[in-house]
Amino acid sequence: MTSILRSPQALQLTLALIKPDAVAHPLILEAVHQQILSNKFLIVRMRELLWRKEECQKFYQEHEDSVVSASREIAAFFPDFSEQRWYEEEEPQLRCGPVCYSLEGGIHCAAGPGGPGPV
Repeated sequence: MTSILRSPQALQLTLALIKPDAVAHPLILEAVHQQILSNKFLIVRMRELLWRKEECQKFYQEHEDSVVSASREIAAFFPDFSEQRWYEEEEPQLRCGPVCYSLEGGIHCAAGPGGPGPV
């Protein structure tokens, strides 16, 4: 599935967490996933994670509504993700399109001149 995305503004990173009660029901999980896609969000990373109660409490204790908090939260879930590299290399390609969605990987990627592929 390819789409053209052209935006003069830089894209913003958003962390979406799907809680266990939704993940436990495949139809609900698929509905949430489709809702994310239908609202034109690009999925650039995805992973499943099982946390203990203590880890969840620590995460929510530190949670604030700020860019700093979002960066910290993204780093907690994707320790190998470089936000700076993403903004320098991937974000411009995703913003200017064309963009492909990989059903297999569950993420969006830039579709280069040679066809769809990760950035």
